[in-house]
Amino acid sequence: MELAYYSDYAVRLVNSEEPVRGKDSLTSVEAVRDLFGVNASAARRATDADVTRFRSVRGRLRAVFEAADQGDETLAVDLLNSLLLEFPVSPQISGHDHRDEDDRPLWHMHLADHPSNVTAGYAAIAAMGLAFHLTEYGVDRLGLCEAPPCRNAYLDTSTNRSRRYCSDRCATRANVAAYRARKRLEADRPERLERSASTGRAAESAQRANASGDR
Repeated sequence: MELAYYSDYAVRLVNSEEPVRGKDSLTSVEAVRDLFGVNASAARRATDADVTRFRSVRGRLRAVFEAADQGDETLAVDLLNSLLLEFPVSPQISGHDHRDEDDRPLWHMHLADHPSNVTAGYAAIAAMGLAFHLTEYGVDRLGLCEAPPCRNAYLDTSTNRSRRYCSDRCATRANVAAYRARKRLEADRPERLERSASTGRAAESAQRANASGDR
């Protein structure tokens, strides 16, 4: 599997909650299972108890993104290391795909977890995937969407480290908001200039009146 696939486990879990909007989609076993994507065999082991466990891990993963977003690299790494220690995995070589007509395996690294429950397995993969991403690309590649009120997590894979939003939808909304703000500013500018001119004329008149009174 690609390392990006593993790191996406973390993003999917973090984004199951929108704290600013007060929304939380992680409310049932079915919601937990949906987070696994194509990994249906692991998802089937989920129980009601995993809902609470997943929420706990989600909060800890969001804290990693928040630390990274605030530029606190050391804290982000410390928080992620604590997850790696609590939820370990074992790297293994896997070859379930094939690369040519000779049916030779296409070898790649696979993260094998040994969980006591479904949450531990998911947390192990999410933390390791995020660790791979952080060490490969840098802590500043972990971000939180800048389009209010959205604060969804994302992984910046752009070539120039320019990503600021979690999706095209949020990017469009932010650009539209910025455009409207500029238009309002431009519309208000003549009125502000007129008020400033009026204030200046009034002050000048007052000075002339004071000068006449002194004489």
